[in-house]
Amino acid sequence: MEGYCVKCKAKREMKDVKEVTMKNGKKAKTGKCAVCGTKMFKIGG
Repeated sequence: MEGYCVKCKAKREMKDVKEVTMKNGKKAKTGKCAVCGTKMFKIGG
């Protein structure tokens, strides 16, 4: 899965992706940047 890394300032591949549900009930994915290891978050999908 691909997401935006704030530290790298580019779209990067996420590793260790987990699906979570936000407080408002919407689905989201969380993981780590494959390059720098920063926590990433993607809403939807």
